Amino acid sequence: MKLSQLSLATFVMAGLTTSSFAADTLADAFKNGQVSGELKAYYFDREGSPNLSTAATQKINSDIFTTGIMLHYNTDAFYGFKFGATMQSSHSPFADGAIGTAGTAKDDFKNEMYGSGAQLSEAYLEYTFANTTAKVGRQYINTPLVAGSGSRIIMQSFEGAMLTNKDLPQTTLAAGVITKYQDRTDFAGDIADFQNLDSALGAHAYMLLAINKSLTNTTLTAQWLGINGNNTATGVGDFYYLEAAYEAKVGEFTYGLAANYEYKATEKLNEEDGTMYGAKASLGYGDFKTYVAYTVITDDGDIKGNSMGGGLGGGTQTVFAKGLQNKPGTYTKDTDAYSVDANYLFRNINFKVGARYTGVEDNANDKEYAYTDIYTSYTFTGALKGLSTDISYQDWGKDADGHDFWFKATYKF
Repeated sequence: MKLSQLSLATFVMAGLTTSSFAADTLADAFKNGQVSGELKAYYFDREGSPNLSTAATQKINSDIFTTGIMLHYNTDAFYGFKFGATMQSSHSPFADGAIGTAGTAKDDFKNEMYGSGAQLSEAYLEYTFANTTAKVGRQYINTPLVAGSGSRIIMQSFEGAMLTNKDLPQTTLAAGVITKYQDRTDFAGDIADFQNLDSALGAHAYMLLAINKSLTNTTLTAQWLGINGNNTATGVGDFYYLEAAYEAKVGEFTYGLAANYEYKATEKLNEEDGTMYGAKASLGYGDFKTYVAYTVITDDGDIKGNSMGGGLGGGTQTVFAKGLQNKPGTYTKDTDAYSVDANYLFRNINFKVGARYTGVEDNANDKEYAYTDIYTSYTFTGALKGLSTDISYQDWGKDADGHDFWFKATYKF
């Protein structure tokens, strides 16, 4: 007993003496903390239908202007411990109509942009010892199968615990448990609150992740995610993801090859397991970049997670071939899709312009979709450093008819 107590004491003292803590007192940790933030103003204009098989009442013809603020605070390290918090807010002052009235901004954007209020999206305690970090509480996560998306004003967040280790050379290992999820909106006019993954039955999620870069210019990724309910009517299932990506440079030329695989073992009754394969080839010269991507989902089942993506959250990292703004077919079973993208960065003026074409064959529903994206971004310098703008226009074709226009202005400080 004394030996075990001595060993525990030795471990704790080793942690305290080897940790790189910049603050001598808890008060200094808070005083030396850092504040960062972002001001956002987004304007979206959407018209038509991304799927002509939908009823006429589901066609969109509306626009919305939304503003938001993100404020983040992180303490200095104190004996390996850090505390962090992030607040997000959203407000759409000129949105017309009402939820339930199709063709109005409040209804058309209720699940992504129309949700007023503020939310404490991050509130976590972090501890680092040697090459291991534990993070507990509300937090952003960015992995292939668990991720939030920053494409709208509000980024999705998660509540749980994450453990990350980098002891092995060129390798990152992570494990996590997620108990709650914050979406962008609550679909009823307010910013989303944190909810159980299945608010009725208390579903939960576990994940394991490994990233290895031992091979020259190569990144290997493997992840498992389990989203479980209390019965087969609501359980989502297990997701398995593999990716191999190679990137290299010869003089001014850059090139890359990537392949990925995702398998969903569903828990739901009357639903088949889903499988996805993807490939991507990229080529560039200087500031000119281009790629071709292909994704196929077999005809057994889709790869949707909790109705928000190919896993958990709003990110789409597992899908190589997709439009700049997601549309039907991204996760649907018996679907083939390809994307061709080319862009150029005018480095001397921080201006980027690009174009992308995505073709989707939804074989299960005998539909074809075509999405043409034109996009630009500009980053200011000098007195306006921190300010940037992104403008994109997407045209819908074939069994879709309409457009999606996005203007985003952000200021980071």
